[in-house]
Amino acid sequence: MTYVSILVNVDVDAPVAPIAKLAVDLGRRFNARRLLGFCAADAAIPLVITPETGALLADAWQQLRNDLFHQFARLREEFDDAVGGSIAADWIQALDHPTRSLGEAAHMADLIVMRSPQDAATDNLFRSADPGAVVLQAGRPVLITPNTCERISAKKVVIAWKNTREARRAVMDAVPMLHAAAEVTVVAVDDEPDDWLRAGMRNVDTAQNVASFLLHHGVRVATEVLTSRDETDALLRFLASFEADLVVSGAYGHSRVREWAFGGMTRSLLDQTGISRLMAS
Repeated sequence: MTYVSILVNVDVDAPVAPIAKLAVDLGRRFNARRLLGFCAADAAIPLVITPETGALLADAWQQLRNDLFHQFARLREEFDDAVGGSIAADWIQALDHPTRSLGEAAHMADLIVMRSPQDAATDNLFRSADPGAVVLQAGRPVLITPNTCERISAKKVVIAWKNTREARRAVMDAVPMLHAAAEVTVVAVDDEPDDWLRAGMRNVDTAQNVASFLLHHGVRVATEVLTSRDETDALLRFLASFEADLVVSGAYGHSRVREWAFGGMTRSLLDQTGISRLMAS
């Protein structure tokens, strides 16, 4: 397995070079055939328009959109310069909502690479994609990286294991990176140690099965069982003590009115902007 095509999200308000160089490095290490630079943004539509201000606001809105086209051109040049012809690369741009557009573009790639949510240069949802929402919509694994990171070591990897569809998908999507890692640990949190009715089906019971599965894929792997009523706190403490540089996890959430609500573990991992996260849903 490998990542043949990597979709690289370029934030319209952030430096291009770090994320582009990181993607180039991933492409070389995992024999990718092409990188797809992607940038989407739009101008917010004014909420209040009166007959007196309508024409003026429409002109201002159109000017903002024209400015974005010029910015797209500059960002494409920076992306091409950073890639430097070392790997085949294409560019996609969209004058549209960035989160939705990136999710829709996911069908062209094996892996999406983007920045941490708190590293976006703006909180304006018309100018930067929300990584958590992208994970839940894309149907592809999303690698969320720290802001200035230009290379992901992925030598010490933690799999945050739950026996769920999302976690199973994330593990399978991460196999190329797990192959390259020096240490891989499947971590399961036993938050109900006395639940004998579910013996054999709990996360801690299936963690060893996941390790065996990965061993058959040639991955060097260990397991770690943590006992805690607070699975999020237990996992974050383990990540710090293990000095992990990549965590693999399923992402859990559901749509509410005009926004996404995330599970506690998912939200906490999205907030860990100092570590790379490979997430799938």
